[in-house]
Amino acid sequence: METGPRCVADCETLFADNGWSGAWRNGIYAHHHYHSTAHEVLGIAGGSVRVRLGGEHGTTVELHAGDVVVIPAGVAHKNEGASPDLVVVGAYPGGKSPDMCSPGAQHRERVLRNVQEVPLPASDPVYGKPGPLIERWRAVNRG
Repeated sequence: METGPRCVADCETLFADNGWSGAWRNGIYAHHHYHSTAHEVLGIAGGSVRVRLGGEHGTTVELHAGDVVVIPAGVAHKNEGASPDLVVVGAYPGGKSPDMCSPGAQHRERVLRNVQEVPLPASDPVYGKPGPLIERWRAVNRG
């Protein structure tokens, strides 16, 4: 897959065209954190990274240029090692502004309430409204 500025711009455009805006370019924090007010999409526009999803005892996944991961509100994530050329494009459904929370943080009750109030995204950040993310998310939430 092509990487570099064009790939970054393509990723930002793809997300925005599918209703995920507020895009940023950077890496992934090297400490466990999560967002209680918004879901987050991460597009790997260059390089690679190992990300732990789900907190200290969560699952580690390898992401490479061209990969996209959606992290639901309330799910902790952490960079556990990245290539020097890592470039990440992140965005949020409807351009929501996320908060920054740490596992074990104060105000846990408020944070949990926030997570429960975050609506399902209206569209998949890659495929749009009928996308597999939305279909899967709705199936899980029915069950």
